[in-house]
Amino acid sequence: MPPPSKELRRRVEARAGWCCEYCRSQLRFSNQPFAIDHVIPLARGGKSGLENLALSCQGCNNHKYTKIEERDPTSGAMTPLFNPRIDGWSQHFSWSPDATLIIGLSPCGRATVEALHLNRGGVVAFRKVLYEAGEHPPAEPSPDGWE
Repeated sequence: MPPPSKELRRRVEARAGWCCEYCRSQLRFSNQPFAIDHVIPLARGGKSGLENLALSCQGCNNHKYTKIEERDPTSGAMTPLFNPRIDGWSQHFSWSPDATLIIGLSPCGRATVEALHLNRGGVVAFRKVLYEAGEHPPAEPSPDGWE
């Protein structure tokens, strides 16, 4: 599969507010390029159109891989992972009081926190530094993004 065009990448990045659509890490502070994630992976029948693409940091992208569901750690039931094209981030997640941890509010949110390791050690430490510098948490884009 060829990489997305520069224009498609720009549209995905702008819609996401230049943040990972899963862990909300900010592209401008990353030392690695972000991936264009297929929300429904190609291996599971997903398409490469804008409606199935999300901006993802490398950590979230690597942990998601081809997953589309995971067990909710509270109920044990299989549940779909967060889909940034149809789910609102604040419906499924919130920040801890110091904005270092992502708290799953719903079965989908809890399963996504676990499956994508949204509270990875390095990310949590970096959130703390950014919070203290007044640069975190980032604003949440509207469902249609910043475009």
